[in-house]
Amino acid sequence: MDRPPIKRHRTLQGVSREHHHGLLLCWKIRAGLSKNISLERIKLYMDWFYATHLVPHFELEETHIFPIVGNDHPWVKKALSDHRRLIRLFTEKKADLKTLGQIEETLEEHIRFEERQLFNHIQQVATDTQMNIIIKKHNHEKFNDNTNDPFWE
Repeated sequence: MDRPPIKRHRTLQGVSREHHHGLLLCWKIRAGLSKNISLERIKLYMDWFYATHLVPHFELEETHIFPIVGNDHPWVKKALSDHRRLIRLFTEKKADLKTLGQIEETLEEHIRFEERQLFNHIQQVATDTQMNIIIKKHNHEKFNDNTNDPFWE
């Protein structure tokens, strides 16, 4: 089923682009696994992505985006729970197939939930002042991928 493109508020467009890179990470994990790339190689890239991109992304969401609707909102509670689970999975020391698969599935599901439900709701209820805070706090640097070991190619 084709979905119409989501009309994202300009202040959330950069965060949505970060979500796109998260979906690409999921694709890279699947590609690596399908090519029987060593789990350690995939984990090295995932560790880099987590520290470089995911940690600051979660911090922005939790500090400046989720509070717009409140941490007691059921969708924010779900997003925060997803964040905690993803942090646990990404910080696992071992690189086993089960953990990599859980990261890929959980991250993709989480991003789709935020994009299709939570962010749509936030942009409907947020004030201009709240939205402008997001744009001021968001780091708008261009995504620089770690291509030291492009195992997914």
